[in-house]
Amino acid sequence: MPESAAAVAVAETKGTAAGSSGRQPAQVYAVAAVSALGGLLFGYDTGIISGALLYLREDLGLSSRGQETVVSVILVGAMAGALCSGRLAGRFGRRRVVVWVAAVFAAGALGAALAPGTGTLIAARFVLGLAVGGASNMVPVYIAEVAPAAIRGRLMVLFQLMVAIGQLLAYLCGWLFAGSGGWRIMFGLAVVPAAVLAAGMLRLPESPRWLVEHDREELAESVLRRLRPKDADVTAEIASIREVSASAPPADRRALTRPWVRPALVVALGVAAFSQLTGINAVVYYAPTMLSDAGFGDSVALLTGIGIGAMLVVAGVTGAIAVDSLGRRRTMLYFVPLSALAMTVLGAAFLMDDSPAQRWTVIAALFAYILFNGIGMQSVVWLIAPEILPLSVRGPATSLATLTVWGFDLLIAVTALSTVNAIGRSGTFFVYAAMNVLCVAFVLLKVPETRNKSLEQIEKALRAPGSLRRNLTAGS
Repeated sequence: MPESAAAVAVAETKGTAAGSSGRQPAQVYAVAAVSALGGLLFGYDTGIISGALLYLREDLGLSSRGQETVVSVILVGAMAGALCSGRLAGRFGRRRVVVWVAAVFAAGALGAALAPGTGTLIAARFVLGLAVGGASNMVPVYIAEVAPAAIRGRLMVLFQLMVAIGQLLAYLCGWLFAGSGGWRIMFGLAVVPAAVLAAGMLRLPESPRWLVEHDREELAESVLRRLRPKDADVTAEIASIREVSASAPPADRRALTRPWVRPALVVALGVAAFSQLTGINAVVYYAPTMLSDAGFGDSVALLTGIGIGAMLVVAGVTGAIAVDSLGRRRTMLYFVPLSALAMTVLGAAFLMDDSPAQRWTVIAALFAYILFNGIGMQSVVWLIAPEILPLSVRGPATSLATLTVWGFDLLIAVTALSTVNAIGRSGTFFVYAAMNVLCVAFVLLKVPETRNKSLEQIEKALRAPGSLRRNLTAGS
């Protein structure tokens, strides 16, 4: 198809597949809210280790390498969970996989709470990782495929907001149950939201796009009529989904290497990598430990952790507004440079002599970094891949993007304390600041704007000759 024809097709699709500007039905928000509980569990189970680690290392006699192992094994599980969930979702559906993920969350939380020793705890954390990987892979895809284009951004960022709320709850529990043995209660509390997620997902509909792919168009239309405004042209949306699905080749590994898929894959994998290389989880996992070792005291370190959790929630709310009002690309370009600046100040603060001014500078820079990186990167990372990747490879390609997130997260988790020991806190934070600068360059060169575009519009722009960014701009 010539580029001009593709632009016309994109413009024609905008008025149909994108949905209606009318008031959205309450059920679409309920679908997003219940499924996003997977994000809360993801945030809680990855964040709780920061408070628990202060006492785990004493109760179980863990060295720095042992601490890194307990922290990072959940990420190994997450990589496996991300790979498995994509394949399972393609066969059994998005909704059913999220229900299974909730059950695995509950089993892993119980195992960690009752672990008699280090080996059992590591095994339970691996099981939790399977659930974290499945949730981070499938929940954003599920929300993307049921949400109308006009509010897809804010509904998908709800997932990241719930991750932030889960991390805040983890920090609060770390403070409330501080002391030897309290880490068992911290881990066990995750069973409650896991049960709520499983019960809620059983009442939600399957993704209409998955239903169309599996020749169940009548059911897909029924689902969409419950999830769209009364004046929405559901028949046209079904036709648009069918058109894209019919033109897509059968999903296989070779499909990921097709030239027209490559620009989307580069964007998805690049944003996934930089979401971790910019240093967010080095702070989330190890800030209380680093601050305690720097002389702040355990109580101050835990309270600072609560502040970090609060900043993550503020960043989640702000990011939810920014991705739909500013757009995905501009949100990154506005806030990631501020993230780099805050990380640079944090590194410089650790070069100062110990004093009240130095400690306040460390805490202020830490909070500023969490806020700006949370808005600029974490609000976008779970949104961009399900949006930009085409339907035929969305399952395996999103799994690959999620695997990239967890792979680089694992890299940070197993090297953060060792890097601090090798080059000091300042050197470590300066490296992360440089990664933020490289991230800005990547966004400038590669990332297109997908705000207010239906998934079908984005895929047509991807398939058309020429630059993906130009094709999407031409269709605006």
